[in-house]
Amino acid sequence: MIQVDYSNKKDTRSGFGAGMAELGRTNPDVVALCADLIGSLKLEKFIEENPERFFQTGIAEANMMGIAAGLTIGGKIPFACTFANFATGRVYDQIRQSIAYSGKNVKIAASHAGLTLGEDGATHQILEDIGLMQMLPGFTVINPCDYNQTKAATIAAAAHDGPVYLRFGRPKWPVFTPENQEFTIGKAWHIQSGTDVSIFATGHMVLKAIEAAAQLQDKGVSAEVINIHTIKPLDIQAVIESVQKTRCAVIAEEHQRLGGLGSAIAQVTAEGCPVPLEFVAVQDSFGESGTSDALLEKYGLGASHVTAAALKVLSRK
Repeated sequence: MIQVDYSNKKDTRSGFGAGMAELGRTNPDVVALCADLIGSLKLEKFIEENPERFFQTGIAEANMMGIAAGLTIGGKIPFACTFANFATGRVYDQIRQSIAYSGKNVKIAASHAGLTLGEDGATHQILEDIGLMQMLPGFTVINPCDYNQTKAATIAAAAHDGPVYLRFGRPKWPVFTPENQEFTIGKAWHIQSGTDVSIFATGHMVLKAIEAAAQLQDKGVSAEVINIHTIKPLDIQAVIESVQKTRCAVIAEEHQRLGGLGSAIAQVTAEGCPVPLEFVAVQDSFGESGTSDALLEKYGLGASHVTAAALKVLSRK
């Protein structure tokens, strides 16, 4: 079982900033655009070292997406950076028409996603973005789990040919994945093997899945934990092989129950290996202002909720 050092915490948005700084030094085609949120997106180092490759668009996200699409025509690899709510819901038409439909090589870097945004409240806590973005033809959707994985995912996104939605968050979170790891888009990370129940998790919920697996072990339940950092393209082989072994699964995500990772896995298992499923996600509601941990608990996304879902799905086998 993986050991989590809770004293080592970094926000995933800083992982993005570190990835951008490295790309600034290694890939001259990478450029950054930001909607007046340089500090929040941790772009300071990239801008300091590459001022000519940064474009401040101001609070004009729709324009930013159009500019990013245009930059790809000249061979640039633009990262369009803002809060997840503004990066998707506010500019969906521009993304669909100017980026997805045209197959432009734009990377949308979306910070402050989900409930863990915290005190900014429901208007900023987008919980629908994964569904919005994975429905767009040709889009890759990535939701890494900690600082190290976000840095690696940022670098991998730049190397990928095609539009990418990269989702990450605001709070400081335990770092438990390897430093300088190899990140393969579309390849799930098999964290822990188990025989009784599969737990598929993404983003911040990967930590809760690991904690739940430890709780389940104390109850004599063997849980398999798999980090689905790439929601699209989904690692179908990893999902099917796991549920063929365990015959049931829990899906945990910091997103609405409808339209996210749970919906994607439900479709895959219905087609390839029908098994009982339970979903740990927000149940068709908006969020509210509060601390990250308090909100996860209130909305049923704590480790204990993942454990309870596992026990429930086990009873349905």
